Amino acid sequence: MSDTPRVSTPGLVRSLSTFDLTMIVIGSIIGAGIFMTPSSIARVLPSPSLIILVWVVGGVTALCGALTYAELGGMMPDAGGVYVYLTKAYGGLWGFLYGWAYFVVVNTGGLAAIALVYASYLGYFIHLSAVGIKIVAVLGIFFLTGVNYFGVKMGGTFASVFTVLKVAAIAALVIFGFALGTSNASSFLPLIPKSLHGNLTGALTIAMVGVLWTYGGWQHATFLAGEARDPRKSLPISIIAGTLLVVVTYVSINLVYLHLLPVGSISSTTRVAADAARTFLGSTGAMLISIAIIISTFGTAGIYTLSAPRIYYAMAEDGIFFRKTAYIHPRYHTPTYSIIFQSAWVIILLFSGDFLQLITYAIFADWIFFALTAATVFVFRRRMKDLDRPYKTLGYPYTTLFFVAVASWFVINTLVTAPLQSFAGLAFISLGIPIYFYWKKKNKEQNAEL
Repeated sequence: MSDTPRVSTPGLVRSLSTFDLTMIVIGSIIGAGIFMTPSSIARVLPSPSLIILVWVVGGVTALCGALTYAELGGMMPDAGGVYVYLTKAYGGLWGFLYGWAYFVVVNTGGLAAIALVYASYLGYFIHLSAVGIKIVAVLGIFFLTGVNYFGVKMGGTFASVFTVLKVAAIAALVIFGFALGTSNASSFLPLIPKSLHGNLTGALTIAMVGVLWTYGGWQHATFLAGEARDPRKSLPISIIAGTLLVVVTYVSINLVYLHLLPVGSISSTTRVAADAARTFLGSTGAMLISIAIIISTFGTAGIYTLSAPRIYYAMAEDGIFFRKTAYIHPRYHTPTYSIIFQSAWVIILLFSGDFLQLITYAIFADWIFFALTAATVFVFRRRMKDLDRPYKTLGYPYTTLFFVAVASWFVINTLVTAPLQSFAGLAFISLGIPIYFYWKKKNKEQNAEL
């Protein structure tokens, strides 16, 4: 088997517009994180000015990553996205390890966690036991599997509708929060409170980890490149525009949190958005925010169900994954078995009870691949100088270097602060090495028989 993946996408239909892809970018990033992470950040960084600073720095980092991925997406508009870039730059093993990690825990573990979030918030309106929450989560996965089974356009439309709804809900909280809410009069000075003197670096480090985790997700649009109408044009536009809109959204919502609530209140709650809305809308505000979180997380789960199966499809096309996952439905033109296999594994993780620990490893693994993927731009600029690039990374090489440096820092910091989880994550990735060579050998034997 060649380490260079296919350059066509037989059976897939190019029906996703620039708007669809932009909504996928936004919806992939904005999930449950922005409704929960601000509290943990305020606990370690009790300074309004520094809180906004880390969200701005995190946004700049995400935008640098998006600018870099946009060049890759426009240059190689093939199904599988990141899998394709890693395979062409470093060889088939690295592409496989990315897909392996995504199938076994990164995407599936994230989906399981998100499913529990929307099911838990439904409990705000309907009393649900612990088992009932898992049942609702599974029913949601069944529904989303069906939506994405019956055509990429249907899945894209679902993603667009739910993304518009979640952005509208956040915009309403920001606008009405500033217009109707009473300021808590918290000062943005001093920049560095006395409680942080001597421990500022450690506090900023912990805060940035949470911020960077909340900003991740723009790469999902690249997985669907094989089904975009004009991927060379639409992928760069959607990745950059979508990420930029998320940066503005995240900074704005944190400003309104700080406008409505003192830092101490933000740090002590697990439902900061609901508490912020309650200050000017009472219990109705908390109810509306709960609905917004259900919409946000359900929409993100729909995108994860839609996008990642294209990685497994691309791997199977290259002969290094289950052959069934390369099957394209003759009527709906979707990788149906790839979608079904992913959802089945998500449900297994939901009832395993251990997947939350796996997610810790998954985040670590994801950022290893973030750094490696961004660095492929340097590889391709040197190795494929004449390849058509509809878009070139703005600020290259500095934007790409900055993102690779921050992603590498994230990985190194995790190794230092959580060595057991980090080495477990590395061991987990390494398990894919013998599996890759097994599939590669099996594919070679099958080709020899033909």
